[in-house]
Amino acid sequence: MVDSRAALKRRLLRSLLAVLLGNLVYYSLWHWLPPAARHEPFQLDVGLAVDAWVCLVFYGLLGHMRRFRP
Repeated sequence: MVDSRAALKRRLLRSLLAVLLGNLVYYSLWHWLPPAARHEPFQLDVGLAVDAWVCLVFYGLLGHMRRFRP
């Protein structure tokens, strides 16, 4: 039971970090993105998909980095 709670905390931390880093990168590059890839608040658009994809890339990178940790 303790191991599952620790694993849950690690996954939640990894998810939070991926979203924060992904959004930081996406909104830092927002001005250079084509207009179709810019997310408009409160709308489902291509920009939201691009933002989610960037966060997903960071989620994968964080998981990949964890495997090579000493």
